[in-house]
Amino acid sequence: MRLRRKSGPDLASAVKALVGKARAKALQQRSQLLGLVVHEDLDGFTDSGYTTVRAAVAGELDRQCEGTHHTALALAAWESEGWLLLFPEAFPHVRPRWKVPAQLRGRDHGRLKEPKEELKRRLGSPLFRESDGPLVARKALEHGLVPAHDGRNDSYTAFVEDLKGWT
Repeated sequence: MRLRRKSGPDLASAVKALVGKARAKALQQRSQLLGLVVHEDLDGFTDSGYTTVRAAVAGELDRQCEGTHHTALALAAWESEGWLLLFPEAFPHVRPRWKVPAQLRGRDHGRLKEPKEELKRRLGSPLFRESDGPLVARKALEHGLVPAHDGRNDSYTAFVEDLKGWT
């Protein structure tokens, strides 16, 4: 369900449906819904447009979930592979031949257009695939590369801030 392009009643309706599905899944699993993480790639930079979209979607999530459970919005700029570039040392733990080149290190990854394509072009063989992303993230965590990171991405920072409120 795409939320980033919705506003007003359309956004409220889409969030209501999403929250309803999460609550139904918790009931089906005979579990309590403690929190809801919503992920969407922005396909854009961390600029004023990002700020506007994030405020609208996060605000609607918070409004509809207030008092019942936590929310966190993982609105990745440009896409979640931009977050992976914050942890360049994790890539060789997934594929030993992968080395993130200097041009992709230590920069504002929220301003990098299509980081997935950059990874495909620059990591070498075997070719990076979207399905490698969770492995890279897992290796970053396993090897103590999180929370420290190389460079910045304001969309990642905003997501981490959302999670800090969970207790």
